[in-house]
Amino acid sequence: MRVLAVIPARGGSVGVPLKNLAKVGGTPLVARAVGACLRAELIDEVVVSTDHAGIAEAAEAAGARVVRRPAELAGHTATSESAVAHALAQVAGPDGPERGEVEVVVLVQCTSAFISPADLDAAVARVLAGDADVVFSGLETHEFVWSRAGEVVRGVNHDPAHRPRRQDREPQYRETGAFYVMRADGFLAHGHRFFGRVAVQPVPARHAIEIDTPEDLEMARALAPFVDEPQPIDVDAVVTDFDGVHTDDRAYVDQDGREMVAVSRADGMGVALLKRAGVRLLVLSAERNPVVAARARKLGVPVLQGLAAKHTALRDWMTIEGLDPARVAYVGNDVGDLDCMAMVGWPVAVPDAHPRVRAAARVVLTRPGGAGAVRELCDRVLAARTGTAPAEEVPADRPAAVTAVPRQAPRPTGGAVRIGGTLVGPGHPVYVVGEIGINHNGDLDIARRLIDVAVEAGCQAVKFQKRTPEICVPPDQRDRIRQTPWGEMTYLEYRRRVEFGMEEYRRIAAYCAERGIDWFASPWDVPSVEFLERLDVIAHKVASASVTDHELLRAVAATGKPVILSTGMSTLEEIDRAVEILGTSRLVILHATSTYPLPPEEANLRTIITLRERYGVPVGYSGHERGLQISLAAVTLGAVMLERHITLDRTMWGSDQAASLEPAGLAHLVRDVRIIETALGDGVKRIYPGELAPKARLRRVTV
Repeated sequence: MRVLAVIPARGGSVGVPLKNLAKVGGTPLVARAVGACLRAELIDEVVVSTDHAGIAEAAEAAGARVVRRPAELAGHTATSESAVAHALAQVAGPDGPERGEVEVVVLVQCTSAFISPADLDAAVARVLAGDADVVFSGLETHEFVWSRAGEVVRGVNHDPAHRPRRQDREPQYRETGAFYVMRADGFLAHGHRFFGRVAVQPVPARHAIEIDTPEDLEMARALAPFVDEPQPIDVDAVVTDFDGVHTDDRAYVDQDGREMVAVSRADGMGVALLKRAGVRLLVLSAERNPVVAARARKLGVPVLQGLAAKHTALRDWMTIEGLDPARVAYVGNDVGDLDCMAMVGWPVAVPDAHPRVRAAARVVLTRPGGAGAVRELCDRVLAARTGTAPAEEVPADRPAAVTAVPRQAPRPTGGAVRIGGTLVGPGHPVYVVGEIGINHNGDLDIARRLIDVAVEAGCQAVKFQKRTPEICVPPDQRDRIRQTPWGEMTYLEYRRRVEFGMEEYRRIAAYCAERGIDWFASPWDVPSVEFLERLDVIAHKVASASVTDHELLRAVAATGKPVILSTGMSTLEEIDRAVEILGTSRLVILHATSTYPLPPEEANLRTIITLRERYGVPVGYSGHERGLQISLAAVTLGAVMLERHITLDRTMWGSDQAASLEPAGLAHLVRDVRIIETALGDGVKRIYPGELAPKARLRRVTV
């Protein structure tokens, strides 16, 4: 054993009673710390040092080994160092180390709720490599710090008479208290966490909150839905409230008093996939309303309405169905759901739920009720059933000076890749991308309208193109004159004219977040990769033209983000080399033919099967044809992602407009893709309910 993590977690706590068992994101703080250490690739064993039976039980359930801390080391004056030294001695045992010498010990503190396994690995790697004797987690800061003696305050880290700008100040680092990585022999020799060469592992601000007071705890609980990586939900049954979960909790009432509600069409596909996977479902509603019955009937899900005590109905249903409550998820939004949430192993809340409901939830979804909350839940339940876990990502805002350990996520079972909050791969709904490209013609308003088109059609994402014109435009073409809607200009001037900058992309990112749709872009050069990384895009797309740009491919691979590789105008040998550089753990390949518009005889859709068999990764289709037929055929051949250029009007100016889909065409495409997904079924021959009456009427059996 080279690396041992020790988590001190005593039962006494002054600021927050039994703080280490307090839940953030539905998980006790001690279990969160254990989980972060277990997901770090360089930590060999995790030990929790505690004097409390409840903490010990939670730690063991999370996968840690427990070392019982003696009373003399568990008082409020006991140091974390004493707990680490005791744990090291217990692990070593009377006859020496159990699994080899402990080279590195990692002190991890439960008071930090958001610890990244990637940051732990980066810090451990630096100590193992001999670059430092101690590495601690720190937050980069440019703050002006003051100390007070009586009524007098003095500048600590600055001269009050000299106030340089933030960008002119060298950064300083504040300890976050999350972790301290130390050479074990140096720690035992000095008896303290700081000795020898000390280095800092910068962590992002969103991970830097430390819980010492009830207010800190509430803040961490509020942040958890936005900071925690989505995790699969491993359950056998899903039970939901109706209002606020299937709907946005609003009702539309006509002049005759009839109610109508808005629901998400995407929920229906998610429910269908859950049913196909054998997950049992139930809708519970305190009200009796024909709207609830109609929606449940449409989904094919049983419903219990008009319930005075929903938790009683839930308990009886779980008993009748023979379900283990620990393997049931309940999704709620208001205080009337708290009793039900307390009964199950997976209490789930929508993001706009009552604060008490969010605090009680083990999982807080990212999509609101009526806007895909049920679909998100379904996807995460399916992710657990396919064995696909989201990969840990290296934070985009880690300073370049800190070299993290390269982390290759294990290849997902079933070949799925997580893009944003969605799994893309066999057995999951087709991920439809509206390729805006440069069809916005440099106009932010057109870009917003195209995002609206994609959202209203039911796309999961929109994509743009990002270039540095001075790099991408060949020298011999820069001064060529082009006739454009903005007058006569050189080709280089035109490329600059249609390129969005940082401010425009920030507005695009904000608008996509507001509309609930993913976005990313195709970088055409290395500076564009760096540009998009500053915006923390969820993925990078490699255009067909860039398959042989190995410098660009290496830059994209270095981000650690999912990569979508288009393969137009490429040979298999060229694709082989590109895949070699990019790796396959987070790769989706798109079959494409780079003819605009694409004639049917050049589509060669069976290449989808060839690529899937050759590379063993999810394969989709990027289409440049007119019409819908070829794209729909690609879905029947197993394409898991579908990308089509979109436009407001094919007659608009621009080279890609003619091969793009207009709003109605895009809506029809997504609608038909979802119908095909349902129609393909699971391949198991069965007699359906609709066949029973014709069978009784028409079937003749002879011997």
